Amino acid sequence: MKKLVNDPARVVTDALRGVAAAHPELRVDLAQKLVVRGDAPVRGKVGLVSGGGSGHEPLHSGFVGFGMLDAACCGEVFTSPVPEQISTATKSVDGGAGVLHIVKNYTGDVMNFEMAAELTAAESGIEIATVITNDDVAVQDSTFTAGRRGVGVTVLLEKIVGAAAQEGRTLAEVADLARRVNANGRSMGIALSSCTVPAVGKPTFDLAADAIEIGIGIHGEPGRRSGPLVPASEVAALLVEVVLSDLDFTGGDGVIAFVNGMGATPQIELYLMYNEVAALLAKSGVQVARSLVGSYITSLDMAGCSVTLLCADTEMLRLWDAPVRTPALRWGM
Repeated sequence: MKKLVNDPARVVTDALRGVAAAHPELRVDLAQKLVVRGDAPVRGKVGLVSGGGSGHEPLHSGFVGFGMLDAACCGEVFTSPVPEQISTATKSVDGGAGVLHIVKNYTGDVMNFEMAAELTAAESGIEIATVITNDDVAVQDSTFTAGRRGVGVTVLLEKIVGAAAQEGRTLAEVADLARRVNANGRSMGIALSSCTVPAVGKPTFDLAADAIEIGIGIHGEPGRRSGPLVPASEVAALLVEVVLSDLDFTGGDGVIAFVNGMGATPQIELYLMYNEVAALLAKSGVQVARSLVGSYITSLDMAGCSVTLLCADTEMLRLWDAPVRTPALRWGM
């Protein structure tokens, strides 16, 4: 295993020290492994808290800041944050308007966020709502979930809902919008290689040099099936056809099309893939209103990509365009 680490047991804490050094506008709690917006809590604003296992950066810690999350809870690599972390984060961002928990549909995340919400509400009286993302069309159930996994839509949801919270909307309004975004998004991913968890030191699954894994998860889970390595145009078709077969994307005001890298895929390949995806969408009568291309929800050093489509309306597009200032997303400021 070749990785830029000091000690596999300290990789999350050491990385958070780097976040603190690079982004002094944020507050980093090394003991609780939290990244918090520097001006939190913002009075009268709904607080947004998300999190999950580390190894998916920039999700979630890279999306803390103006117009997006108020706090991110960082579990150990591919391990859910614990209720104490989530409770501390929730209290730290409560500005009196309630707090929304944005939770990817993985068993540990769902269970620990639920426990934290119950304990925090009982102790402090904070009003807490929870929205679970479950946009992955690859599998119905997996080792990590009951039902579909939460993947790429989580990024789009955090941006759109973050803008709504920044406008001063109520907790009920922000939560309803989050559920609507989740319901209108679908994702599918493939891998060219497995990932290596630092504490394990070897690839999570075996994949031949001339094969791809279709329908992977973001924790190194193998996919629906393995297949032969084919040109990018055929890989794009494998992803887009499954996504389009699951939801009608021809209505609304167009889609936000998100081509995401899994951690080890260079940007040149992601843009090449986006071109193939855009051509397939045009052929299918799907209008692209906005796009995002890059590695925003990753699986350590996995090579591969995912495609996420969100059937958007005018309100979602306006909120997507709203100013954002975070380490990983920044525009309009």
